[in-house]
Amino acid sequence: MKSAQGDEIRAGVLQGAGIAALVVALAAPIVWWQRATWSPPSAAPATGLAVAPTALRQVDFGFVVPPTDVRQLAGWAVASGDHAQSAFAVIDKLRTHLYVFDAQGRLRGETPVLLGYAPGDDSVPGIGQRPIEQVHPSERTTPAGRFDVASGRNLRQEDVIWIDYQAAVSMHRVRATDPRERRLERLATSTTSDNRISYGCINVPATFFDAVVWPTLGGQRAVVYVLPEVKALHAVFPQAAAWGVSQAPGAKTPLV
Repeated sequence: MKSAQGDEIRAGVLQGAGIAALVVALAAPIVWWQRATWSPPSAAPATGLAVAPTALRQVDFGFVVPPTDVRQLAGWAVASGDHAQSAFAVIDKLRTHLYVFDAQGRLRGETPVLLGYAPGDDSVPGIGQRPIEQVHPSERTTPAGRFDVASGRNLRQEDVIWIDYQAAVSMHRVRATDPRERRLERLATSTTSDNRISYGCINVPATFFDAVVWPTLGGQRAVVYVLPEVKALHAVFPQAAAWGVSQAPGAKTPLV
């Protein structure tokens, strides 16, 4: 599923490698993960409980055939109305992949992403208030769960989708500021194990962020579901697990 991003990412590597040294040399140490601004959703946050739909709706993956747990979670979110009739995304941590849907449950795009270095489904309490140099490798996790997200900007005045503002976890464009981390190269590979490098944030290819993530999730109410990688599905999303994968539809109509 990474081939669609390959050409763009490899081109970005050549440019990123050239500017990375200059950025590192000129800039003071950047605590890039800390939050700066946060814009609340335009409507009251959803409760996270299933809502009785007026009519059963189905998620539409187009020609994409997703993993079973991704299909189950997205199918439940749309059929139950848990996404509150807003755009939403599903992050598959095990496969380091992102799926973005519009408010009608139609897949707008999917892409590989970079995630927190350490496996785990919870953020360490108070981690969002710590300087980045005090965050241990074992604490660099991407939390699982359902998040009412909001648009905002980080300290570098970049657009971000805040997943958990208090824990300083956001979704943003991948940055190649430290050549030793090889973030663009990691996204370009066909493997998933090397996609674990961040401090917990979801790093998205820049072109995908600009074309899909920001137009779909930015500036409006939205929900992000992060699948667990250590805990069982029912421990984090009990209603989705109870809903049953047999009810989750597969691919049906092509994307437009």
